[in-house]
Amino acid sequence: MAAVLEPRTPGDEPHSVLGAGTDDIEAGRSYLRTLSCYGWVVPSWPVEYGGMGLDPERAIVVQSELARFRSPDLYPFLVGLALVGPTLLAHGTPDQCARLLPAIADGSEIWCQMFSEPDAGSDLANLSTRARPDDDRWYITGAKLWTSRAHYAHRGLLLARHDTSLPKHRGITAFALDMSGTGVSVRPLHQMNGDDHFSEVFLDDAVIADSDRIGAAGDGWRVALTTLAHERGSGTAGSGSLLDMERLTRLVAGAMDDPILRDRFMSVWVRARVAALTAARAGSAITAGRIPGPEGSGMKLRGSDAFSRYVDVAMRALGPRAVASEPACDDVAEWQTLFLTAPSLAIRGGTDEIQRNIVGERVLGLPAEPRLDREEPFERLPRSGAR
Repeated sequence: MAAVLEPRTPGDEPHSVLGAGTDDIEAGRSYLRTLSCYGWVVPSWPVEYGGMGLDPERAIVVQSELARFRSPDLYPFLVGLALVGPTLLAHGTPDQCARLLPAIADGSEIWCQMFSEPDAGSDLANLSTRARPDDDRWYITGAKLWTSRAHYAHRGLLLARHDTSLPKHRGITAFALDMSGTGVSVRPLHQMNGDDHFSEVFLDDAVIADSDRIGAAGDGWRVALTTLAHERGSGTAGSGSLLDMERLTRLVAGAMDDPILRDRFMSVWVRARVAALTAARAGSAITAGRIPGPEGSGMKLRGSDAFSRYVDVAMRALGPRAVASEPACDDVAEWQTLFLTAPSLAIRGGTDEIQRNIVGERVLGLPAEPRLDREEPFERLPRSGAR
């Protein structure tokens, strides 16, 4: 690895979280292209799909070695690498894996996740985007919301409803959508941190070949659960792994005589250590070959809370510089961007409220919330704006 990568030096890399403040995708694509020649990006994937064919335990060794070297922000590629790739390996056909996975591994194609909808809220199974079959193709009509990187994604992992006569969890089908196809319109949403990374996507009889249907018709909910399990167990969801404590330590070093700031800094440090240990435990489960479970929800809850506290400490240490309209240096500007990004971590990747439900029901064994609509046909359910 040392022959093609530069060693990581603490403090010499831009401080970015989930791509906040940047749209540089070429650096990440070049990095992935270089590593894909060796299969290092996705070492557990089969060799023919761009990996090394390693068992989970050896794959983690490769990933640990990679962490010693510099890397660009790969967030734009993580939907493909961390979510779509494992989902295709679990539910895709050999032809789909051969067509789609190598382009994910080498960064040629960026994917987005097209689950959320304007009227569905956190109840994903309430989605209403329609999929109409016609011979060997499907016509998709509807709208998706909060679709990260949709404005430059090549493909989208899409959920759509093909049968409204079934209960809401059973009438859904998953697809791989070509984002450049006819009937697909993307409108970026401007965020308070200055980014335009989320988008609305409008589908007006968008055409998808049946060969790009993932899993059987009606199997979309099972496909979605696989994707969500990997999302909650990945670094994109576990925001506690995004805490650069070395950088924060350097920032607050000159203000440690403030007992309140010192106490809050140590609270963040403890949370960062807990997040690291929890991630290690989750990694052990993956090593054993198990799909990430409800521990991912706990990681996300702790992570979003820890990150909020992390940037709050930074803002307090910066003092008046934290609110300067024209920051004196790039480091201050980066902290400002992270501060404005922090609230989104409690929403993206599944809201904190949904994660608490998962932890309560599947970890603590609490009674599930009453669900009176679970066996009702979707077409009978009340809809917002229904006439």
